Amino acid sequence: MKAKISEIFESIQGEGLYQGRKQVFIRFFGCNLSCDFCDTQIDYYRELSVDEIINEISCYRDYQSISLTGGEPLLQVGPLQGLAKRLKSENKTVYLETNGTLTDNLAQVIDNVDVIAMDFKLPSSTYGKKLWSQHKDFLNIAAKKEVFIKAVIGKATMIEDILRTIRIIRQVKPDLPLVLQPQNPFEDLLRYKMMNFEEICRRKKVNVSVRRQLHKELGVR
Repeated sequence: MKAKISEIFESIQGEGLYQGRKQVFIRFFGCNLSCDFCDTQIDYYRELSVDEIINEISCYRDYQSISLTGGEPLLQVGPLQGLAKRLKSENKTVYLETNGTLTDNLAQVIDNVDVIAMDFKLPSSTYGKKLWSQHKDFLNIAAKKEVFIKAVIGKATMIEDILRTIRIIRQVKPDLPLVLQPQNPFEDLLRYKMMNFEEICRRKKVNVSVRRQLHKELGVR
């Protein structure tokens, strides 16, 4: 079984709690969502077997973990499962980046995943449908491993969505880290909104931090 892979490369992780750490990125092609702020709309891929992927990443050294990213990697659950299992057999740290909606697929691969970077797609940020129930179900499975939530904050993001996120965190895993990521960190209005959201989260005893996209600021992939 082959995976549709858009690219394989080495860089630093630009987002979330592992920001700044050196990773090998394996980008899976395709996504089940269409977010207004998506910055990885890639229309090309190669079909690679697990052996071919392992061979391609063998040239990299001294990285902290391997990021299985997308798109949405869990769409290709068969190849993903085989790759994650192989990586764990070789004592690699497996870091899964996901939009947090494909719960059944996560259950099939979670035993071979170490860290889960899970997006919460806030309706007021994405201009999309409400995914609260999917996110909560997904988080219940993801909480078996190291996991953190990342939420992109834009000018249209509403406080109601932040409060709903806080409620889900409290219900599933109260100490779970929440990362607020500004869609555009250079807008003054958005900067004030981020500060307000962060303060609300802290008052609610949420483990919150605000982090910009480091890789874009540094001009790397």
